[in-house]
Amino acid sequence: MATNRFICEICNKGFQRDQNLQLHRRGHNLPWKLKQRTSTEVRKRVYVCPESSCVHHNPARALGDLTGIKKHFCRKHGEKKWKCDKCSKKYAVQSDWKAHSKICGTREYKCDCGTIFSRFINIYTYLKYIFKQIIFIIIF
Repeated sequence: MATNRFICEICNKGFQRDQNLQLHRRGHNLPWKLKQRTSTEVRKRVYVCPESSCVHHNPARALGDLTGIKKHFCRKHGEKKWKCDKCSKKYAVQSDWKAHSKICGTREYKCDCGTIFSRFINIYTYLKYIFKQIIFIIIF
């Protein structure tokens, strides 16, 4: 368990970080000062997308970990190698395909015209559009 190294001299409340103590001191109307980041200070590493047209190519919109940027690149810019045997939907990330495969076909909402929907809200919107009125659907 972490120790509270920074103690308020007024109320003896402890904090793990000096920055938290400084913010707490404001409540007592005591002088406080937050450290400003210096140019020599190490910044958190960010991962940018190598695709120049992508929004995540900008360091301000970069992702925080290597796995995240790899999955992003595959999902948005990569080839979709994995295909669902039930619905033929394709995936670029194997873990996405596996998660989809587990639930594909377990929930179905079928319209009388033969169109199949995986989510209730989709068939509801579809029927509302088709009939141009609110439809009350009872599903057993």
